[in-house]
Amino acid sequence: MKILDWYILKRYLTTFIFTLLILIPIAVAIDVAEKIDKFLRDDTLTFIQIVNDYYKNFIIYYANTFMPLALFIAVIIFTSRLSNNTEIIAINSSQISFTRFLYPYFIGATLVTIVALLMNHYAVPSSSKTRKAFENKYLASKSIKSKLGSVRDFSLQLNDSTYIYIQSFDLRKDKGFNFSIDTYDGLELKNKFTANNITWQPKDSTFRLLGWKERKIFKEQDSLFSGNRKDTTFAFTPRDLNYKSALAQEMPSGELSEFIDLSKKRGVKNFNAYLVELYKRTSLPIASYILTLIAVALSYRKRRGGIGMNLALGLAVMFIYVFFLKVGEVLGGVAGANSLLNVWMPNIVFGGYALYLYINARK
Repeated sequence: MKILDWYILKRYLTTFIFTLLILIPIAVAIDVAEKIDKFLRDDTLTFIQIVNDYYKNFIIYYANTFMPLALFIAVIIFTSRLSNNTEIIAINSSQISFTRFLYPYFIGATLVTIVALLMNHYAVPSSSKTRKAFENKYLASKSIKSKLGSVRDFSLQLNDSTYIYIQSFDLRKDKGFNFSIDTYDGLELKNKFTANNITWQPKDSTFRLLGWKERKIFKEQDSLFSGNRKDTTFAFTPRDLNYKSALAQEMPSGELSEFIDLSKKRGVKNFNAYLVELYKRTSLPIASYILTLIAVALSYRKRRGGIGMNLALGLAVMFIYVFFLKVGEVLGGVAGANSLLNVWMPNIVFGGYALYLYINARK
C-alpha cells in the first residue's frame, strides 16, 4: 500500500471515529434530559445500574445506529478538505485515476462493514435484551407494562394438525386462563383438550394444567377424561406467545433464523417484522460501500461554498436515504409483502445513484 493510501485510510478512520464520538454524547445528553425524572422516582435504582444496565447498552445500540450517518459525514468532510486544499489536484496531476483514488476508501468501508456486521448480528441483540429489560422495569408506564406483560385471544398452529388457543396469558407470571389444544385429521377434529388454568413450570420445562378435560373423538363414540391437575409438555413455550417486533431485536441472528423457520412451520400469519429485522442487519452494513462512494463523488470536485455546500448536499442525500429506509421497513413488515426486496430497496436505489455519480466523477 502506498503512502497516499495510508494517508487517506488514516484520515477516513480517524474522521469517522471522531464524528461518531461527537454524535453519541449528544444522544446520551438528550436521553438523560428526557428520562432524569424517571430515574429519580425509583429509590431502589442506583447510579451503577443506570450506567451498567442502561447507558452502556444504549451507547452500543446508538453507536451502531449512527454508523452510516457518521461514515457519510466523515467522508464528505475530509474529502472536501482534500479538494479545498488542492490535494486532489496534485493527485490528479500524478495520473491517479478516480477509481484508483477510491481504493483506500473501500478498504476503510470494508473495515467498518465487518465491525457493523458483527455488532448487528451478535453484540447489539445481546445489549438490546438488557437495555429493554431495564426500560420495561424502570421506565415504562403502568399501562405499557400491562400491554407488554400479557397477551389475549392468542391462537397458534403448532404443526399441520395441531392448534392452540389461550384466552389470556400473563407473561410475567407465566400463567394463563381458558386454554385449549385441538388436533385434526385433515378437516376432522380428533382430539380436544381444554384447561381452566395453565401455568409454565420453568424448572421442569412443563405446563401445569388445572381443571382439565380431554375429549377423544372416534367414529362410533367419544371418550371423555377429566382431572383437577396435570403436568405435561407441549411444542411451545411462553416465549412463543410473544410475537412482537421488539422481541426480534433481542435475538442473535442464529436464534432469530431458527425462530423464523419455526414460525413458518407453525403457520404464523405474519412474521415479516422478524424478517425485516434479520435482513436489515446485513443491508445496513453493506450500505457503507454505497454511502462512501456517494460521499466521495459529491465532494471530489471543489465547489463554490466549500465544505459547507458539500455537507449540506450530503445531509440532504442522507435524509432521503433514511426516509427510504424507514419506508422499506414499514412496507416489508406488512403481511404478504416481499420483506427482502423492501429492506434492500434503499440500497438498490442509492446503489444506482452511486453508480451514476461514479461514472460522472470518472469523466
